[in-house]
Amino acid sequence: MSAFLTRQLRALVVAATRLVATGRRRSAAFGDLWRRSLQLRVVVSTLALGSAVVFVLGMVLQSQITERLVGAKETAAVEQTRAAVQIAERELVGISATSDVTNRLKGALNKLTTIAPDQQSASGSAGAFEPVLVSDSLGSTAAGPDVAGPYDDVPKSLREFVLSSNNNTVSQIFTVDRGGEAVTFLMVGAPVTSASPAVQLYMLYPLTAEQRTIGVVQSTLLVGGMVLMLLLAGITNLVTRQVVLPVRRAARAAERFADGELDERMVVAGEDDVARLAQSYNEMAESIERQIRQLEEFGQLQRRFTSDVSHELRTPLTTVRMAADVLHASRKQFPAGLARSTELLVDELDRFETLLADLLEISRLDAGVEELVSEYADMRAIARRAVESVRVIARRSGSEVVLDLPDEEIVAEVEPRRVERIVRNLLANAIDHGEGRPVELCLAANDDAVAITVRDHGVGLRTGEAELVFNRFWRADPSRNRHTGGTGLGLAISLEDARLHGGGLDAWGEPGEGACFRLTLPRRQDEEYSNSPLPLPPVEPSTAAPPPQSVPEEVSP
Repeated sequence: MSAFLTRQLRALVVAATRLVATGRRRSAAFGDLWRRSLQLRVVVSTLALGSAVVFVLGMVLQSQITERLVGAKETAAVEQTRAAVQIAERELVGISATSDVTNRLKGALNKLTTIAPDQQSASGSAGAFEPVLVSDSLGSTAAGPDVAGPYDDVPKSLREFVLSSNNNTVSQIFTVDRGGEAVTFLMVGAPVTSASPAVQLYMLYPLTAEQRTIGVVQSTLLVGGMVLMLLLAGITNLVTRQVVLPVRRAARAAERFADGELDERMVVAGEDDVARLAQSYNEMAESIERQIRQLEEFGQLQRRFTSDVSHELRTPLTTVRMAADVLHASRKQFPAGLARSTELLVDELDRFETLLADLLEISRLDAGVEELVSEYADMRAIARRAVESVRVIARRSGSEVVLDLPDEEIVAEVEPRRVERIVRNLLANAIDHGEGRPVELCLAANDDAVAITVRDHGVGLRTGEAELVFNRFWRADPSRNRHTGGTGLGLAISLEDARLHGGGLDAWGEPGEGACFRLTLPRRQDEEYSNSPLPLPPVEPSTAAPPPQSVPEEVSP
């Protein structure tokens, strides 16, 4: 038995969990639909406002109708009660405490039962009633033969109010219990002044017909309100669709246009505002398409010009290089000034060759003809080779390169030549702007990414320059002397190489605090990474704990 109860309890828990999960999914789906659908928001908002208006109008109408019905009933009942009081006064003339009070009251009550309904007031008949004659001083009561205990239905508060009202007619509404069923009466009481001792007449008018009328009115208002809300929802949905559908078509056309389908256009139908919107969109799309075509043609011409010029310059450059090498080899035979000019010529030719190589590389990257030849390589070896390649310029500038590499291998699927070029460009840039201070290179990795940061403590970057450093030929301070003789394309080529690997290259800097560049690459190609293993901005050594199993190395320039 306990095992059966346990299974049932588990089934209930599973069912409740599924129900909660289904509710959450539906709630999330409705939330997404609410955020995305203008039509739904307009229809729901209109229905909410319409429901509030219909509810207020229904309450006002119901209150007015109820008040009119009860008011008319009360007016007719008061006038009819007054007529009944006159009949009772005639029937009870001469009654005294010594006479047969009960029989006299019953006789008067019978007279009221047979005559009073025929008495029409100015406002019409008050309908059926139950009369009660009471002599509180004698303790005698008479009631109609068809009613059981109507005197008990008259509340004490009404009797006391009639006794103290100075011959005024008093009316109140009470609900009494009749055979287990609640019946609402309009009770009108008045004193019979001709009798001695005092006699009070109470007329009990049932409000059953009025309650049925009010119920019919409530049902009519409810059904009418629901029908009105359905009509309002349909009309709002229809009107909203006439506006939303063209907007959705425009959105779909814009999305396809943004995806590269430049010939995508909207259908122009009619002469209304939507048609003018479609026409304006088509004109805008045609203008953008023309400009894009022109930019593409201009870009192709520019890349072709750069490539052609670079190739054409190689032949004369080779000849000039050969002549310069001959002069440079014989510089000791020249006068001092001529020998220095020979050295300057060779240096500028080296820089010119580097510039041509960078121009050819950037033109190939722009044309999208570069392919990634990746292999699994140890990133530590790549970092060390990049440091060795900048040893000469580091010694010349007086900077030292500090390595922070892990003990274990960090293997990633990369093209070593390109990654080494990225790190070499970052190191050369840091040395050039490091003001002779140390340059730090840090390598770290996680399960899906590997990162390298190059940090200098030189002039730094001003606000907004972190996004400009990767622009071609951009320099933070053109007036400052350069140590490396760079072409201004190194960081731009490095960014394109990082993107070719599916990674990213970020920059950070503060004036007087130096700059930091972070290269982040996926450990395996065609796989995305969630976050970089190294933070940017960098964490200062005073507040950062040393990486686990990491031994810093110093490479003297």
